[in-house]
Amino acid sequence: MFQRSALLPAVGGAPHLRPVPFAAPFKPATVATSQKCKINYRGSLQSAHSTATAELAGGLTASAALLEENETEASTYCGSEGQVLVRPAPEGIAPNGKKYFIHTFGCQMNMADSERMAGVLESVGYVGSEDASEADVLIYNTCSIREKAEQKVYSALGKQVRTRGLVPNSTEPIMKAGGGQNVGQEGELEIGLKLSASPQFANRINELLDQANDAQVCATEQVAVEEDITTPRRESNITAWVNVIYGCNEKCTYCVVPYTRGAEQSRRPEDIRREMMALGEAGYKEVTLLGQNVDAYGRDLPGMAADASGRRAWTFTDLLRYVHDVPGIERIRFATSHPRYFTDRLVRACSELPKLCEFFHIPFQVRFVWGLVAAGVGAHLPGPISRGPDRIAGYMPDASISGDVIVGFPGETEEQYQRTEDLVREIGFDRVNTAAYSPRPNTPAAEWENQVADLIKADRLNRLNKVVMEVATERAQRFQGRTLEVLVEGPNPKNPAQAFGRIRHNKLVYFDGDGKTLRGQLVMVRVDECNAFSMFGEMVEV
Repeated sequence: MFQRSALLPAVGGAPHLRPVPFAAPFKPATVATSQKCKINYRGSLQSAHSTATAELAGGLTASAALLEENETEASTYCGSEGQVLVRPAPEGIAPNGKKYFIHTFGCQMNMADSERMAGVLESVGYVGSEDASEADVLIYNTCSIREKAEQKVYSALGKQVRTRGLVPNSTEPIMKAGGGQNVGQEGELEIGLKLSASPQFANRINELLDQANDAQVCATEQVAVEEDITTPRRESNITAWVNVIYGCNEKCTYCVVPYTRGAEQSRRPEDIRREMMALGEAGYKEVTLLGQNVDAYGRDLPGMAADASGRRAWTFTDLLRYVHDVPGIERIRFATSHPRYFTDRLVRACSELPKLCEFFHIPFQVRFVWGLVAAGVGAHLPGPISRGPDRIAGYMPDASISGDVIVGFPGETEEQYQRTEDLVREIGFDRVNTAAYSPRPNTPAAEWENQVADLIKADRLNRLNKVVMEVATERAQRFQGRTLEVLVEGPNPKNPAQAFGRIRHNKLVYFDGDGKTLRGQLVMVRVDECNAFSMFGEMVEV
């Protein structure tokens, strides 16, 4: 039996893992919180040990599996099975004879974190591997916002334990990144985990691995994110993620992000521009500016605007204008926006800056009056979510709008659910990523007694997905017969005779052509067929 004292202090006792500047051991209060419970899809409480055992043994209840089946995710998400980072060996760096394997479960923020970790590892001589069995270091980078991603990681960890014959206290370095709010629980430690870290430590992964050679390490303290000095190993050489702000201050009652990614920390504008300049020089054509709450950019930076407007010296709108003229970058996107901060000034700037794409992602989650109290101070308010699309329509009437929504938030009635359907139709979303509410550890809503039953969640999720598909299909028809600019990403994986890419509205387009030759080029395609989330057409000369 693994001895918890090898890593964790007894509550009120001294820690057994020696502290390091960036990877302090759990404080007793943190242990008390993290050991309190782990919550399954039914909302009941289990010990971490029994949960991990159940997940490794087979996992999900039938109703939970049905929920997973019905969830929809954007193409910027890693999908239900996650995504393995694939990169060729770096040039100009002497290999150290070791390989790493990174498997990402989650959204674009998680993928950006994985690229940063890969960049750090390769800078000290590691080489990437697509085969976990070949790797010396296994990294599972998970999203903590939804339970499904963590379920997948438990499954992957269990498989490696069985495949490699690992035992507790093994020296084999297996790392779980991204799940900072509940790392170090007894169930996780018993399945061979050597290192668990929150996203703030992505660019210190090599130092953490050195520490993990001697003892199991939990790096979960909220620390300032240092400016990266290592180039991320990006999965694409055409499009790139660029972090502009880390963390979130909203603390919605259903969301674990403030506890895993910490408080908001904006990067300096000159550092962001410098990274984009390097990308432009390297031939990248498109950049997506990332933040958990990207519109909050600059709130923590010093100074006030010189125009006596009362604004901070730097806002996200100011940043867009500052980086817009970076040579070589043809398109700029950003995600994710918060309805509260989606201002008229921001939308107007997007309409005036030609590189800004006609695409906006605005999660609305808990929208209605019933949720204002329930969702807490950081609730996504009904006024802002309605005003955002109105502002977009005023300046950019052809723009695409996507969103995220959860069904089955504690206490949700059928009437309240119906109003979510009404909102999707009213705004005319081009895409909505849907999910059933899943209680997350240490969030207030997880403790409430009015949890919605899984079968009700599954039913509402299925019905909402039909509405989303219907609205998205109808919205897509506006592109029929139009000739649109497409940034080619490569050959169609399912049909090598076709190329595929994205229009500025972030919709995929497939057309006959040599994807390898056209990769990275901007071409014009006449759209002949429009489906909900993809289109088909013919490349034309203009």
